[in-house]
Amino acid sequence: MEYHNALHPTEEQIAGFTAPGDDQPIYMVNLLKFREKAQYTDGRATTLSGREAYALYGAGVIHTLAAVNGGIVFSGLVSRLMLGAVEELWDEVAIGMYPSRAAMLEMISLPEYQEISVHRDAGLAGQLNIETHAQFAPGAS
Repeated sequence: MEYHNALHPTEEQIAGFTAPGDDQPIYMVNLLKFREKAQYTDGRATTLSGREAYALYGAGVIHTLAAVNGGIVFSGLVSRLMLGAVEELWDEVAIGMYPSRAAMLEMISLPEYQEISVHRDAGLAGQLNIETHAQFAPGAS
């Protein structure tokens, strides 16, 4: 299996995401790989690490998620690989919940999100986003 970390979706991925008909809640699994040093596209000088720049984005994205009735379900540091093999591990895993794909699209169009996304791009070397849907409710028997 090959994988390719990226910062933004391809046109094909956007077309699939925006296709009509899927309005159930989604849980976006984010496998994050940070730059050693943040790199801002506007060329600003910074002493921030990639992780520190991404943390600025993370602090703001909590509010934009809440604005569309979403939230962070889980966030954790990757410590090791228990099963399988990859050339290089991701640094962090985060799972965000959105009430629908439309809600996620709404969130990324918010001016507040646009403002903080510069920190995301500066901090990430790349990531994988995996869209998932719940199959069971935690605690249900």
